[in-house]
Amino acid sequence: MWQIARDSKVLDVNSSYAYVLWCRDFAATSVVATAGDDEAVGFVSGYRRPDAPDTLFVWQVAVDQDQRGRGVAGRMLDSLWDRLTDAGVTRLETTVSPDNEASIAMFTALARRRGLRITRSELFTPSDFPDSHMAEDLYTIGE
Repeated sequence: MWQIARDSKVLDVNSSYAYVLWCRDFAATSVVATAGDDEAVGFVSGYRRPDAPDTLFVWQVAVDQDQRGRGVAGRMLDSLWDRLTDAGVTRLETTVSPDNEASIAMFTALARRRGLRITRSELFTPSDFPDSHMAEDLYTIGE
């Protein structure tokens, strides 16, 4: 996961330790896509919000460069949504920077496939971050 995130050149990259820990502690709310020899080619990391357990927050989505354009991200999101709606999740949240058109399109397509409403609101502005960081808009899919 760490290598895929790093190679994306788009995501905020966390330590390799954070990704290993994520796999241990949030496996039920995340997906890793594999190809051929079980090599990871993509992932969705997420968690159920402690104050809103019916809400899945999708933290990161990434797909290897050579696997992009094949629907891998959409299939991972569909799989995760199916699994978690069976467990009581009714809403998905994620943050996306305003210039990340690919992510906006991906989550809009998920909402459309599922016949769900998607809304956008401001969540974090650049002044909320101690370092240089773009704004992050909150996208909500579902109820």
